[in-house]
Amino acid sequence: MAARKVPETAAGFGGLRAFDAISSFGLFRKIAKLAPDEEPLVPVVLFREKSGRVPYLEWVDTLPAEVRLLCRARLFQLSLDGHALRRPVADYLRNGIHELRLHRGRRQYRILYFFHRREAVVVSHGIQKFGAAVPPTEIERAIRRMWEFAADPAGRTHEELP
Repeated sequence: MAARKVPETAAGFGGLRAFDAISSFGLFRKIAKLAPDEEPLVPVVLFREKSGRVPYLEWVDTLPAEVRLLCRARLFQLSLDGHALRRPVADYLRNGIHELRLHRGRRQYRILYFFHRREAVVVSHGIQKFGAAVPPTEIERAIRRMWEFAADPAGRTHEELP
């Protein structure tokens, strides 16, 4: 049985070569199972404020390159698995808000997101977590963004992933 060809780039993955971007994060085998013309199952978009700010992009730009790469890998995995993604990679927080869980060394990072119907995953923002739980203010911020997105999906969507 011939192995499937690995896509040159991962869709929605910022143009990085799939192998370079995620082989060290244990996702290479999952991506290698995709046929060359297969697309991820769930589109991932970024939330855009009314002012044009994209909170996730502002946050991810402050992170070390290795952590940015891990964030991309997690978002790609989310686009593949959608609602089926579970612990230890993702978890449900409350009121429709989920988190992607990642860490590097002793530092813990979270990417907060929600589902817009069954059409897309919307990334609200990211945080570095210091305590045992995601701060309630961060969850409330994501809930507010979820309602804003539901009221105006086209106006609150930033589609280019970092």
